[in-house]
Amino acid sequence: MLVAGLAFLLAACGSLAEEQDGNGGPAAGDGVTGGQVTMARATWDTGWFQAEIYAQLLDELGYEVTDPADLTRDANTFYPALAQEEVDLWVNGWFPLHDIYLDRELFSGQLISEPIEPVGFEVPSGALQGYLIDKATADAMGINSMSQLADPSIAAVFDTDGDGLADLYGCNEGWGCHVVIDKHLEELDWGRNVEQVVGVYGDLINDVVRPRVEMGQPALFYTWTPNWTIDVLAPGQDVVWLESPALEADEDLQTSVSGLAGCAGADPCELGWPVNDIRAVANTEFLDENPPIRRLLEAVQLPLQDIADQNARMAAEAEYTDAMLRADAAAWIEANRSMVEGWLAAARG
Repeated sequence: MLVAGLAFLLAACGSLAEEQDGNGGPAAGDGVTGGQVTMARATWDTGWFQAEIYAQLLDELGYEVTDPADLTRDANTFYPALAQEEVDLWVNGWFPLHDIYLDRELFSGQLISEPIEPVGFEVPSGALQGYLIDKATADAMGINSMSQLADPSIAAVFDTDGDGLADLYGCNEGWGCHVVIDKHLEELDWGRNVEQVVGVYGDLINDVVRPRVEMGQPALFYTWTPNWTIDVLAPGQDVVWLESPALEADEDLQTSVSGLAGCAGADPCELGWPVNDIRAVANTEFLDENPPIRRLLEAVQLPLQDIADQNARMAAEAEYTDAMLRADAAAWIEANRSMVEGWLAAARG
């Protein structure tokens, strides 16, 4: 469910946080705020609420912030733009999922990891990912793990295009999850019988997966939290989480979750995906020139349930506009004014 009228712009970095040198540039010392911030947001709409909250906080801190909606990007295009100082920051980083973007080289050969960095822990250990199927099929066939799709006859149950492979409704091309799902298909036993269906995620869920689940037809898909998907397709009621082995590279990371509602397997539920931290990511030089922004990003932590509640409101609207998004963010800030003032005080130093 996307906000209409997004402009996919690449704005030039407009930081005015330079040292005063006689040319009119304002100083941005430890306690001084002011200047421009070019802020992006992710293409996934479940991260827009957080982006708008941060934009309004930066405005209260005294910065002139571009509208994040004017620079909506996927991870594949955001991180190079950040490294090239065409944008200052976003707050939609997922780690370790986005580690691949920190390590990748630009066409110039410059390492992305040199000029950019994650900062703060917006939602620590709050981002889960995994695979789900409709509960009716799980109950009827006793499916509780992706590993069972290594059996071609079970995988064929989720074949919607007649090629004999299970259709796994996945992510937009360019998203980190798209890359990881392809790795799962390549490296895990069940992957040989599964293909990823790539497209606009919201459309895939609303136009394909949700109708199939509601009609009692088999459906296999990827999702994450916080996300409106698990509000419209409730785990344990409409769908179930399937367990899956983890990639060998992820074996030392936390990939199991205790007490996960709607897990078809054991407790803790082995999802096969590392639990992620949602974090801001910014250009290092920009942070060094703007200590108050660094301190703000380090201070802010957003309750996972508040994000999930906004995602549910957004999903329930026939058309959720940018104006509604700004109003939701402003209302959240006022409802949490005491906590917000503490963050702003810490930022000002």
